Amino acid sequence: MKLFVGSLPWSLQEADLSRHFEAYGEVTSAAIIKDKFSGRSKGFGFVEMPDDAAANKAIEALNGSELGGRNIVVNQAQEKTDRPKRDFNRGYGDKGGNNRW
Repeated sequence: MKLFVGSLPWSLQEADLSRHFEAYGEVTSAAIIKDKFSGRSKGFGFVEMPDDAAANKAIEALNGSELGGRNIVVNQAQEKTDRPKRDFNRGYGDKGGNNRW
């Protein structure tokens, strides 16, 4: 089961996140999402646990618990859905130079 973990401390490392969840069962991966330009943590990540029962125990025990001075959010990750494409043209005619701004 893939878990979403939010409100992470900025200084937390992936190894620390993995160790925090290993108390509840095997962790196959732990990833902290980082900004692609600065490389800094965005304050959330994902943990994958192969045993659903262990993952549910981790959710119950860790959701709202303190980690590094912050109360973290832990729940089952939702599948990524396709978002509509943004219209950078803002609906003003063609993409040539005939746009009214």
